[in-house]
Amino acid sequence: MGWDRAINEGYRIHTTIDVNVQRMAEDSLKTHLQEVEHHPDYNHQTYADYAARFRKAKANGTMSEQPAPEYLQGAVIGLDNATGDILALVGGRDFEHNQYDRALQARRPVGTAMLPFVYAAAFERGMYPGSVVEDSPLDNRAVMIGGTTGILGEWGPENADNRYEGPMTARQALVKSKNGAAVRVGMDAGIDAVLQLSSSAGIRSPLRPYPATFLGSSEVTLAELGLGYTIFPNGGWRSSTPHILERIEEKDGTLVWDGKQQSIRKIVIKPETAYEVHSCLVDALLAGTGKAAYTQFGLKKFPAAGKTGTAYDFTDALFAGYDSNFTCAVWVGFDKPQKIYRGAFGRELALPIWVDIMNAAAESYPPREVKEPSSLQQIEICSRSGLLATDKCYDAVKMPTGDTVQKRTTYMEIATAAQVPTEPCNIHGEPRARLAREFGSSDLPRAELAVNLTEVTPVAIKSPTLIAEMDPYNSVKPTLKPEPLPQQPTETAQIQKTDSATSGTEVKSTSNVTNANPPGSESAPEIRKAIPVAPIRKAIPVQPQEDQPAEIRRAIPVKPLDREDEQRTLLRSAAESPGDTHE
Repeated sequence: MGWDRAINEGYRIHTTIDVNVQRMAEDSLKTHLQEVEHHPDYNHQTYADYAARFRKAKANGTMSEQPAPEYLQGAVIGLDNATGDILALVGGRDFEHNQYDRALQARRPVGTAMLPFVYAAAFERGMYPGSVVEDSPLDNRAVMIGGTTGILGEWGPENADNRYEGPMTARQALVKSKNGAAVRVGMDAGIDAVLQLSSSAGIRSPLRPYPATFLGSSEVTLAELGLGYTIFPNGGWRSSTPHILERIEEKDGTLVWDGKQQSIRKIVIKPETAYEVHSCLVDALLAGTGKAAYTQFGLKKFPAAGKTGTAYDFTDALFAGYDSNFTCAVWVGFDKPQKIYRGAFGRELALPIWVDIMNAAAESYPPREVKEPSSLQQIEICSRSGLLATDKCYDAVKMPTGDTVQKRTTYMEIATAAQVPTEPCNIHGEPRARLAREFGSSDLPRAELAVNLTEVTPVAIKSPTLIAEMDPYNSVKPTLKPEPLPQQPTETAQIQKTDSATSGTEVKSTSNVTNANPPGSESAPEIRKAIPVAPIRKAIPVQPQEDQPAEIRRAIPVKPLDREDEQRTLLRSAAESPGDTHE
């Protein structure tokens, strides 16, 4: 507009902020962060302590000496899914203490709130929510977060009872926020695919091209995370960018600038992929890591979805979620990254704030069900195999009473025509190869011997065997060649060997054989290398030859004869050979 025009003429500036939602965001953030500061394990500066010193410094005129606050901070951003309008924006707990905007400016790790983008990339490339993935320990050199054992807090898990559960469906892995499975899903989709999708979704912060990014170790802004989540309720597209100005008018009402004209839709993923991830995030809120929203924090009964996020070592706690109209992301942490306290999960610190804001937004923007694309099919699959269900898909489950019951292992899943499996379950029903871990120690099948030991006497090993002096894989510790002992007197025997194949000619070969020390002797036998011996050629008997050398004739090729030629040839041969009789 220009400074002079804006100051002298005056404008009516309309923001996108919804006053009711904004007030709830500010109040809820302050209230719940004060509760966190009273947690028994919280041992940092509190808001009340800093506020008292701040007021004293302000009264004494010593504000220049007042340090920056170090108490627990938080941030909120709420977006209109369709337009990208910012309906609520909180950059910190107290603007007077510090003007840093942690919603728009701060880049922080978002933990497992990053997982929906990882699974979206995998679903785009052929996986579907029913695909079976593996949740088991990983070599941390591949993940590069923290240590190597996968203990509580190591990679930012979302449950205090973190444990590996083995094979499970992709839906279960996302709902339970299983880190081992998420890394494998991301590696299957490809790092480049995940980074490209995240960038298209609106995350402009640089993401490191390593598997750790799958678990949210790369820093992004809260506004980027919130904008990225809008692709799931929107059916795969997002608005161009979050904005806080709606329109600008002259004093007489003439429209000078319209924010709605600036909004451009950007397609990120297919509608089917967006709904598949959305359906998983619905389950995460109902029965997964976010279920406390309904059971503990009072989220009203309307269609919603979301995902927790806890950064490594509990430095950052987040929750991002949405309904059909409104997306909200909440962050809790310190300006200087440090552990909040052990067990400070996103579902405990950020989720209750998110619930308050979503309830307030639902009053002004009534949610509706997110529409499922007609191209998605409902199929019954076995959760054990990820393949089509059969009438034999049951597992034996032992009840607390000691009884064993058969439990159905199938459920209804969604998939595109290209994603639908074509094979029936290969775990239940038909015989299958059993794994070694499924046998008892005494039931393991044994391989048949290659030879019959009743006919071939095995050679007993009496000393360590030399395997290798250099083992490049360090698979075994090689037994090195021992130093030779002083030479002992030995007996040499001559062995004669008769070749009966020769015509009365006896061919003899000799070799020196060193008698090894008898078992139990103190001195070890001398180790000698075999010396290659040239092979002995056998004499070939010569047969007597005639005085005249045999005549050698070459065969002359003859062209094929027809029937008449063949008869004439036979007659000619008969005439030339009167001693033979031909018919």
